[in-house]
Amino acid sequence: MRLNKYLAHCGVCSRRDADKLIEKGQVLVNGRTALPGMAVGDGDEVLVSGRRVSPGQETVVLAFYKPLGVTCTEKDRHAERIVSDLVDYPVRVTYAGRLDKDSEGLLLLTNDGDLIQAMMKGANRHEKEYLVRVNKEITAEFLEKLAGGVYLEELDITTRECQVEQVSRFTFRMVLTQGVNRQIKRMCRAYDYHVRALKRVRVMHVTLGNLKPGEYRELGGEDVERLYRDCGL
Repeated sequence: MRLNKYLAHCGVCSRRDADKLIEKGQVLVNGRTALPGMAVGDGDEVLVSGRRVSPGQETVVLAFYKPLGVTCTEKDRHAERIVSDLVDYPVRVTYAGRLDKDSEGLLLLTNDGDLIQAMMKGANRHEKEYLVRVNKEITAEFLEKLAGGVYLEELDITTRECQVEQVSRFTFRMVLTQGVNRQIKRMCRAYDYHVRALKRVRVMHVTLGNLKPGEYRELGGEDVERLYRDCGL
């Protein structure tokens, strides 16, 4: 098995991120620095940043309510709180798709790097649903413009068409199928609106449900099977 796929099966990270670890010299195979594209077998010892890894763990997927003020990062000495500070789980899991520090809501965490990569791949058009509160009263024209796609000058791209529904005077619901950095905030700012609160309430078919900030639940077999099926895995 190619080393990057092996690391993904071990739940270390996605194959793409595994290639980066290999290039940085952070992976050893049988005591020697790993090379890109090399293959490994059951008898090989693989270390990542000094920690031995091995496949064979059962797939775990958690639905986690990321609170405000928590940073989506593996390691950041400047961050006050990161996801791993709140998720005390016996198996190492990594999040699929970030949420800004000043945003809250659903994160999916798993130990399968291939599943993470498939969920995050924009070409797969997986739905992510948000509740968004802005700084001034919403108009039908504003929502229509958001739904039709917004040209983001700083990135020189036009966002995909999306579903938008007004919830109250200052709040709307939005369903996106792409993952542009700070997309909703950029889209709103293009029409002189500013996001005051943002909560992700659904990723694909998984919803936030009754989770409270900082809580998580383990997804059952049917939910996990559906994720794999919908991701083409």
